[in-house]
Amino acid sequence: MVEVQARTVLWYLVFIGFAVNYMIRINLNITIVEMIATKPTLTAVVTTQTPALTNFTQNHLLNDSHMHLASANNNSINANLSSNSLAVSANARNHSSDVDVGGVKVLQEVAKEQRYTWERQLLNALGIPYEADGFAWNEYQQGLVLGSFYWAHWLTQIPGGILAKKYGTKLVFGLSNAVGCWICFVIPLASYWNYQVLIWLRILQGLVTGLSWPAMHHMTAKWIPPNERSKFVTAYLGSSVGVAAFYPIFGYVMHWTSWEWVYLMCGIIGTAWWFCWLYFVYNTPAEHPRIDISEQRYIEKSLGASVHHDDLGPTPWRRILTSRAVWMNVIAQWGGIWGLFTMMTQAPTYFRVIHHWNIRATGILSGLPHLMRMLFALAFSMFADYLLRTDKIKRTNLRKLATGICCIVNGSMVICLAIFGYNALAAIVFLTLALMFHGAVSSGPLASIVDMSPNYAGIVLGISGMIGVLPGFISSYIVGIMTLNNQTVEAWRNVFLLCAGMLIGSGVLYVLFADSTLQDWNSPKRAQLVIDPKELEFLHAKVTKENEKPRIDEEEKESDYKS
Repeated sequence: MVEVQARTVLWYLVFIGFAVNYMIRINLNITIVEMIATKPTLTAVVTTQTPALTNFTQNHLLNDSHMHLASANNNSINANLSSNSLAVSANARNHSSDVDVGGVKVLQEVAKEQRYTWERQLLNALGIPYEADGFAWNEYQQGLVLGSFYWAHWLTQIPGGILAKKYGTKLVFGLSNAVGCWICFVIPLASYWNYQVLIWLRILQGLVTGLSWPAMHHMTAKWIPPNERSKFVTAYLGSSVGVAAFYPIFGYVMHWTSWEWVYLMCGIIGTAWWFCWLYFVYNTPAEHPRIDISEQRYIEKSLGASVHHDDLGPTPWRRILTSRAVWMNVIAQWGGIWGLFTMMTQAPTYFRVIHHWNIRATGILSGLPHLMRMLFALAFSMFADYLLRTDKIKRTNLRKLATGICCIVNGSMVICLAIFGYNALAAIVFLTLALMFHGAVSSGPLASIVDMSPNYAGIVLGISGMIGVLPGFISSYIVGIMTLNNQTVEAWRNVFLLCAGMLIGSGVLYVLFADSTLQDWNSPKRAQLVIDPKELEFLHAKVTKENEKPRIDEEEKESDYKS
């Protein structure tokens, strides 16, 4: 019987945990498409004396929230119809009516019927008025709602690392995800109440879930040998699979039921994950009651003296905050997150508004790039760990290579998206390639932080995340301004060009100035010593070679056993 390793179980639960974490982030990105009172699909039946229409082939017309019958609109309609033919669309919901305009009768039928939700039942029972036909939020207000998650998200990045160091990742990461999911239960009611209440709830969600990423890095440093870090950090990209899976799932849920059910689903999934996390995960190998003793010894020997389980003393804040290596990772994260969140947050709106895809197609094709991101991250991380094990490349150069791919190559694809995005096929191809190449981040800046300082990895990632997460709401705000009453291909081209500039600029700086060697301030006893960086690289390589011996011995024993 094959025994499953404890760190393998940890990988899967971390993977699902980050999928849940991003499920919380992106659920509003796609539900907002159905929440807004925009352009319902209507079937137009036109009474006319002219022959069958040849230029007008669409059965569903999109209209603004009010009927516009100005002469300019009549001219545009008459250009497609004969002079005595007219199609009119209105913003009626849940009823049909006959509209007689200039002798032309139009039957309006609303395609989408009202479906049962307990929130509406409750509001009706209490006699509380609400916007049953959708929310009249303009592009600016939508930008505020979408970006509000990140307004306070950065505030808990450093506390996340500090709390994990003090109380353990099991508690901090687990509750961070669980509380974020529990808030989902009340989001529909908050939306019906007032969009400002929704904003406050999203701010709270962002604040709580901001603890998760830096907390997880602390556990990675305690559990994962140096030459397995690239592959293990791919578990963080469960976020991408979460996006890829939940976008289409949410799309179908809304198609079959209504957008309110999406948030109920999020709360249930998050609660189920939390119970599994409590049972299977422990802060260190030494605390795990079911870990095999050989695996525990292998992990502890691999980590060696780079990780201290006792009291480290005061955190060397000055050394950390003045470290060039730290700031290069911050810059790389800034550009990467700007690109990732721009694509993740805005893709559903972009494809729905510019390319007129329905909610199911939007969900599937918005999620596909994130699935490719995870697959590329897994493949590249295995290649990266192989290069390190065989000493074919130095650790710093490997991290630079990975960051060059996840930022510079990614940015090049975004430029192509900006240029050729008017074509629907080209748009999905280049969006997919852009996010796919970002998958190399697991072998770049994310792994580099643990390389530099296993003891303070959570705090360093907290610093990086506190600054790097700012693009989450800054980009949403800027996109809202750039596309306010201007949902055109040209406006979105400028959005993508700005995104590409952030990606390429940050990637170039990282490649030129980054350093992933073990930093002297990682060990408090050595923090005050002046040590040659080449010596640190030599010691790091020596430890890495020694770490391979237990693996070789285990493989030989297994081979002898089989024979």
